Amino acid sequence: MVATTVPAARVNWVRYAALAAKVLLFGLLLSALIWPDLSGIKGKATTARLVVYPLGAMVLPLWWWAYGRARSKLHNSFPWHADLLMTLPWLIDLIGNRLNLFDTVTWWDDAMHFILWGLLTAGVLIAFASPTLSRGLTAFVALGFGATAAVVWEIGEYFAFIRSSSELQTAYTDTLGDLGLGTLGALLAGLILYQARHTEHR
Repeated sequence: MVATTVPAARVNWVRYAALAAKVLLFGLLLSALIWPDLSGIKGKATTARLVVYPLGAMVLPLWWWAYGRARSKLHNSFPWHADLLMTLPWLIDLIGNRLNLFDTVTWWDDAMHFILWGLLTAGVLIAFASPTLSRGLTAFVALGFGATAAVVWEIGEYFAFIRSSSELQTAYTDTLGDLGLGTLGALLAGLILYQARHTEHR
């Protein structure tokens, strides 16, 4: 595996964007604690989201602090671009709930499952997958992570609030659609990342 380097100018703006995304995310989570009725996530597994979302946004920095900074063979410095991609899904989901888009825009939920799983998968691949992987292996890893993460998410949603809500009647169809869209988003992210990496190194 080969350590990657990124131009300083690009790292700077990506770093600021990643930090800004985290500040906004934690601000929205704090406001959900103080004013739960305005959060858009009341009755939607609020407690679970308040735990999972910050963990999701901090998993890469925590890994880097505990292990990556000394032993990573893929990165010479903290991968801010991966960190941004792994933070955005949690932030966008919170904003969508805050603006009530999931309940008022019919296509929003489907679009988010496709786009957000793509962003998350791209971030994970940049952080942990070697750029020397072939197109097929990159797609395989993307599918493996994306599909598994989508299943875990849907199981979590079911036990956290769907089984006791009015959504239970349509949960089967909705879950199948979400799993399919999330998996497709992850696959597309893997293919785009592969192409971008190999175009950059030509």
